[in-house]
Amino acid sequence: MSGNRPMFRSLPRAGAVVAAVTYGVVIRPRLLTWGATRTEAAGGWPGDELIPQYDGQSTMATTLPAPPDAVWPWLVQMGCNRAGWYSFDRLDNAGRPSAEHIVTQWQDLKEGQHLEAVPDGGAWFTAALIEPERDLVLRMTLELPSGHPFEARFGPLSGAYTDAVWGFHLRRTEQGGTRLVVRTRGRSRPRPLTRPLDLMLWEPVHLVMQLRQFRNLRTRVSTDRQTLTVATTATAP
Repeated sequence: MSGNRPMFRSLPRAGAVVAAVTYGVVIRPRLLTWGATRTEAAGGWPGDELIPQYDGQSTMATTLPAPPDAVWPWLVQMGCNRAGWYSFDRLDNAGRPSAEHIVTQWQDLKEGQHLEAVPDGGAWFTAALIEPERDLVLRMTLELPSGHPFEARFGPLSGAYTDAVWGFHLRRTEQGGTRLVVRTRGRSRPRPLTRPLDLMLWEPVHLVMQLRQFRNLRTRVSTDRQTLTVATTATAP
């Protein structure tokens, strides 16, 4: 019996190796491409060129029951102290409910404009690329470990940083809806520190938050569409 003890002792280690390989080869690629087709995941999207040498990337997608011109207003008004992010408001909007209607004053978004990522304005996304009703790419660059934001386009990156884009791409479907493809791409240094954080924290968090945003956007554009239909019917001669 004693001769079998080394084998039994090695089982937990072998199980951990199998689990790690399974996650890395099978599960993680699916999580990073949740809802996206192979073509969407493999294709290039506007904003990719901002970070050509990237460490990580994800492509997630959903189909919304409204055309791009009806989805776009919800996206351009995103941001803390604006419409929120339509995800888990307690986590990304200080508990303030995200807007449930279109706000006119937040519709005139310009390239280079800051969208606050936290309510106190200590970090922000920059609207890096805007193609109305088609592409909205947000970029955030932070120094580490301070978390102080800066504009990567205006100067060289420091020795410790994270630089990422969050792109929203709207394409009309044959049925008149919108295929919303969300591409993230980022790089960070030093990798021995930032890679474990990417794998164990940021990737899972992004998946959960992004799926929540998809769900809430679908609810909002559906409600908005139904309201418009009712209003049109009521005013018809």
